[in-house]
Amino acid sequence: MAEHDADREPQPIDEEAAWAAIVAGYGEEPADPPGTKPFKSVEDLAVLEGERNGAPAPEADGPETPEPPVPPEPKPLGSSIVFAPGVGGPRDYSVKEPSDADDSDEGHFIPPEPPPLPEADVTAKFAWLAVIGGPLLMLLAAIFQWEFTWWLTTLGVGGFIGGFGTLFARMKHDDEDDDDPGRGAVV
Repeated sequence: MAEHDADREPQPIDEEAAWAAIVAGYGEEPADPPGTKPFKSVEDLAVLEGERNGAPAPEADGPETPEPPVPPEPKPLGSSIVFAPGVGGPRDYSVKEPSDADDSDEGHFIPPEPPPLPEADVTAKFAWLAVIGGPLLMLLAAIFQWEFTWWLTTLGVGGFIGGFGTLFARMKHDDEDDDDPGRGAVV
């Protein structure tokens, strides 16, 4: 009966020899496998097909072929990019000199003064007092261990609910912008 790979015991690996092989081959590029085309670097892209990566062209068995013309001196990468007249490239950018600002400014953004808040009417003020004051009254009663009488509970819970309801009822409704919401984008 033939042994399978799973049935065999694993062979010990000579770690020292493996590390020595890795260190000896460090920095060297491995040879290309047989039958593959060698890699063509960016500099060699303009070179004819027979000459790749500095390797000479394969010799033909027949009569000598004339020497291929010498390619012109290679241009630096990116030299084929042409910008429109009057438009500078990325290397034409220069940092603008600071304006005539004083040294204490340092170019920091200072926002403009915000507009004042609108004056609240008496009803809105009392509604906010009830929304904030109701739970605050209940919290103080719990901290100071006051007896929760019916009037204290009614004032705390009722004040919060009444103030919230008043503020909600007085909110502005923006229905005038909602003429026909089902039409989608209109061009």
